[in-house]
Amino acid sequence: SYSPELNLIEILWRFIKYEWIEIDAYKAWETFVASVEKILREFGKTYVINFV
Repeated sequence: SYSPELNLIEILWRFIKYEWIEIDAYKAWETFVASVEKILREFGKTYVINFV
């Protein structure tokens, strides 16, 4: 069976969607894409997921 809570990309997307992306980024596709790209570029430095 499928378990999204164990799928790493699902965990990453949940953090992007609910924790890191600003609400204003959803106003236009270009700002949304730019925000996601920024998060992915800075993942591991500015944006970190701790499983503790």
